[in-house]
Amino acid sequence: MKWMFFSYSLPARPSKARVYVWRQLKKLGAFNYQSLWIFPFSKERMNELRKLMDEIEGFKGESLLIQGKPVNRKQEEQVHKAYADSRNEEYREYIKKCEDFLGEIRMETERENFTFAEVEENEEEFQKLRLWLKKIERRDLLGLPLHKAAVERIKSCEKVFEDFARKVYERQS
Repeated sequence: MKWMFFSYSLPARPSKARVYVWRQLKKLGAFNYQSLWIFPFSKERMNELRKLMDEIEGFKGESLLIQGKPVNRKQEEQVHKAYADSRNEEYREYIKKCEDFLGEIRMETERENFTFAEVEENEEEFQKLRLWLKKIERRDLLGLPLHKAAVERIKSCEKVFEDFARKVYERQS
């Protein structure tokens, strides 16, 4: 498998630039491994990284992007595992937030808090969860097994939310 290896340096000040670059790398799905930022190869990521390199230069910094493969199987497995661990951490956090969402709906149902305001609030949270999953999927270029669990969890959230909204409608009508 081909990977992209990225390194950069920025002046210590302003720290805002460092935080910005770090956030962009995380959004692109990079993980930091032995002082390198690593991504599975994709033309789309390559183009996005080139734009980030221009921004780094604008911050008076330098960057280096290399495309290649680890030199042996053991290193390949280590890099692959580090990538999978990084994505799986996101999936686990996502699944936990879905569980929190389901718990919130259960609590509101038990309290019989069947108001439109509650539907609206939970709809916003549900939409955030859907968007978040899309972002994680965009970073998961390997299609890891936890993806399936995350998709199943958002489907559960959707069903529970729709049932809750229906109950509110029935109570209000």
